[in-house]
Amino acid sequence: MDLRFLTITWRDLLRFVRFKSVLVASLIQPALWLAFFGIGMASSFERFVPGVAAPGTVTIGYLTFMCAGVIALTTLFTSLYGGIIFLFDKNWGLLREIVASPLPRGSIIIGIALSGVTKSYLQAIVITGFGLLLGVEFFAGFSAMETVVAVAGMLAFIGVFALGFLFLSSAIAVTMETPEGLQAVITLLTLPIFFASNALYPTATLPDALKALAAVNPLTHLIVGIRYFAIGPDFTAIGVRYVTTAADVAFSFCVLLVFAAFTYLLARWRFRQVTVT
Repeated sequence: MDLRFLTITWRDLLRFVRFKSVLVASLIQPALWLAFFGIGMASSFERFVPGVAAPGTVTIGYLTFMCAGVIALTTLFTSLYGGIIFLFDKNWGLLREIVASPLPRGSIIIGIALSGVTKSYLQAIVITGFGLLLGVEFFAGFSAMETVVAVAGMLAFIGVFALGFLFLSSAIAVTMETPEGLQAVITLLTLPIFFASNALYPTATLPDALKALAAVNPLTHLIVGIRYFAIGPDFTAIGVRYVTTAADVAFSFCVLLVFAAFTYLLARWRFRQVTVT
């Protein structure tokens, strides 16, 4: 197996670690967002929405409900901005050297993607740990083995989701000429993906058009997996009961796999078309 793509991964991770401001901001910012926005929204929702659980279920606070959304949102941002590395390398003349190397172009994409997945894992761990300190009820009542399985399941969903959007970001980045143009495209993608999902509120109450969009939204399927493993298959939050079966989780994971495969093919096609001078 050709492992030369690990060179690209290691190069990007070294750059990430050496820029201390970027490293600290990327780890602390989502935790602060959870602390200030999450606690404020939790106090508002829990004041006006009754927290009555259906028989046989448990009620969780809004902070716990939203923490899964914060993890997903952070992964989305990190993944969509992951491709900007190609844009910087192209503007600085480094991409020409990378493309001219014996390394296959598909391996270049995979190398950057694995680096982005590693960053997403670090951020998810930081958010989860900080959330537990704030009172997020992840893994409540789980045994040690159940917690290990739950964390592994969460990381599997996060990894596949991050790969899909890192491939998409890479395909967009090699097409753009300026960071401003890439940022505009990312902003255009982020807002509908985030708000047409179940990150902050139930999708059952959305209009039919948004409900249909949420059903095919990769972010929705990521959050389904995170909540299933971190909270459980049956719980009540903000007055709504959530029941998720193993078949639902398997379907969501398959959706993310298909999305990642499609965006990988798209990124490979774009890299074969690009000409770096």
